[in-house]
This record gives sequence, C-alpha cells and structure tokens, in this order.
Amino acid sequence: MQIKVWNPTIANLTLMALGSSAPEILLSVIETVSTLGGEPGELGPSTIVGSAAFNLLVISGVSIAAVDEPKKIADRGVFAVTAIASMWAYVWLLIVLKFWTPDYVSLTEAVLTLVFFFVLVIIAFVFDKIHERSVRSNESANTTANRKKKQIKLAAKDEVLKLLENGYSKAYLLELVYGTKS
Repeated sequence: MQIKVWNPTIANLTLMALGSSAPEILLSVIETVSTLGGEPGELGPSTIVGSAAFNLLVISGVSIAAVDEPKKIADRGVFAVTAIASMWAYVWLLIVLKFWTPDYVSLTEAVLTLVFFFVLVIIAFVFDKIHERSVRSNESANTTANRKKKQIKLAAKDEVLKLLENGYSKAYLLELVYGTKS
C-alpha cells in the first residue's frame, strides 16, 4: 500500500531544489559568516546564479537529448507556472542588483524574494490540484462510457441469443448483421 506523504509538485519545488542547491547555499552562508562586518565577496552570488543557469539550461538540455522518445508534459499548468517563475527570478535579480538598490540587496528585497518563492509554491500547488481533479474527472467519464458500452454489448448478445433460440440460423444472423453470407 502506498501513501503519498508529499505532493510531487511541492516536493520538486522545495526538497529537490534545496537538495540540488545545498552546496551553493552552504558556500554563501560560509562566506557571509566569515565576512560579517566587512564587504561580502563575489563567491556566494556567483555560485548561486551560475548553478541556477547551469541547472536551467544545461541539465534541461541534456535531459531532453538523453531520452529516446519524446516525452509529454503531464501538467502544462504547473509547467507554465514554474517556467514563468524561472524567468521572473532572473528579471527580479536584474531589478534588485542593477536598478532598485544597485550592487546591494536590502532586507526588503530579500524578504520579497522569499515571499515570491512561497507564492510560486502555492500557485503551483493550486495548478497541480486543478490538473489532478481534471484527470480524475476524465477517468470517471471514461469509466462511465466503458460501462455503457459493456451494457450495450451484453444487451445485443442477449438479443442474438433470443433470436437463435427462436429458430433463426447463425448464418442468417451473420448475414443480417454484416451483410455477407458465411
């Protein structure tokens, strides 16, 4: 018996992201703590931006090239949300570091960045639930349609059996149904 503990979308956006970015985050924390009171170095931001760009472009490209047959995106809503959020992250970084407070990240910008992450997770979760409900609805409709087809086949079979019992020959019934002689 399997029980889902984490929603897959939430797990990908939180646990997987944290796990793949842990080295860069740790480098940034170490550099920040070691330069408290002084001017921070370039190592932290450079590794995070470089790693994010590498993950977005190179790993995605290699993953796409590595598969034999094309894959479909199961949930286009969540994909669109994360794609837009990825692009917004780079635009936000540009706004913060070049226009709003050049070469400095204020507490307000840091808090807004964190808020954007939680907004992304919530919106992606909502889109995931919408997709999940749609899939369940389609499965239910397919089950109902299959049940009706089965009932029609059983009714037709019963009618054919009645006709056979009433003395009609099998050859006559086949000719009647298919328009051919056996």
